[in-house]
Amino acid sequence: MRKLGSTLAKLSRYRRDWSTLLQSTAARPGAAASSATSKHLTELTGFGSNPGALRMFTYVPKKVSASPALVVVLHGCTQSAAAYDLGAGWSTLAERYGFILLLPEQTPANNPKTCFNWFLPGDTTRERGEALSIRQMIEKTIGARGVDRSKVFITGLSAGGAMAAAMLATYPEVFAAGAIIAGLPYGTAGNVQQAFESMFQGRTHTVKEWGDLVRRASSHRGPWPRLSIWQGDADATVKPVNADSLVQQWTNVHGIDTRPVENKVGGYPHKVWRRDGIDVVESYTITGMAHGTPLDTRSHGGSAGLFLLEAGISSSYHIAQFFGLTGEARATERPQKKEAVRTYLLPDEVELIPDDRVEVLEPVEKAKFDDTPRAGPTDVMAVITKALTQAGLMKPPG
Repeated sequence: MRKLGSTLAKLSRYRRDWSTLLQSTAARPGAAASSATSKHLTELTGFGSNPGALRMFTYVPKKVSASPALVVVLHGCTQSAAAYDLGAGWSTLAERYGFILLLPEQTPANNPKTCFNWFLPGDTTRERGEALSIRQMIEKTIGARGVDRSKVFITGLSAGGAMAAAMLATYPEVFAAGAIIAGLPYGTAGNVQQAFESMFQGRTHTVKEWGDLVRRASSHRGPWPRLSIWQGDADATVKPVNADSLVQQWTNVHGIDTRPVENKVGGYPHKVWRRDGIDVVESYTITGMAHGTPLDTRSHGGSAGLFLLEAGISSSYHIAQFFGLTGEARATERPQKKEAVRTYLLPDEVELIPDDRVEVLEPVEKAKFDDTPRAGPTDVMAVITKALTQAGLMKPPG
């Protein structure tokens, strides 16, 4: 019981920290309003069984490259697909370089704060839950848009970054590369207590143990996706030790044990682990930056807002460059208005997208997975689940 009391005390402290963070940002522009009201994204349904009950949005530039690439973009907590896309500048880059975007979106029914459920085994295991839903969206987009299967990539922020890590681990054969911003390594958490511990203090494994978590996630044995890792060193929400763990996890998966090449990009520390002249794993440390996606809005678009931080360096652009997508820029149409163009919509300004941009099918009920522990004298996980529900990180049991 003493151990349970200590666990609950930690959860209470973590919950207060998390609630304070979300309350302080809830009223800021860019908070999650449904992307169905977006004028620039297209919603698609009918992409599969959708066991994770996620929504699917895409962005297709006016001029698409031959054999186009696909970038899967996963938003963070309290964000929507549309808000994160515009804030991070991904659709601007898609227009410039001719690649297609897939933007899965979490729903409040799955998670009250619209976080992807990166800490639930039922949503981060191959062929299950949200991971399978995203995989089905990718397959739908490849078939519908003629995407080059060798040029599929994924990136995400925070909970979206942790879910990107889950996708890279569970479906490594699908992706050429990925990028994780303020995220967490795959397998760091399998329940609520571990999720909070991972975010606020990090978890300890040997390098091999980190790598084994990825190797056990599928039967794949290589080649493995390349990875770009971004982290603010003043991040109090997802501690920087998680970026170190990601480096350990993926350098071990790639079998790299040499020291990195170190330099600075945009004034920030940058490390690269190479093999045969190829950048296999890289990491950026954004000094002085808190929790969020670093932006350079003057050079590469985007808009500062909820967890979208002006830093003088565009993570989206450099990630696209790491993916090999920043070749010759394509001509894009510029807004004709001289006044500043705001890249987000306030809740009272949105309009429904035209009906012909939505494929309407009956909603798919989310598959249920029984991860309930065996009954015992004290149901610790029930207590923990209650704490997470009160924190707004999990929907009440149905």
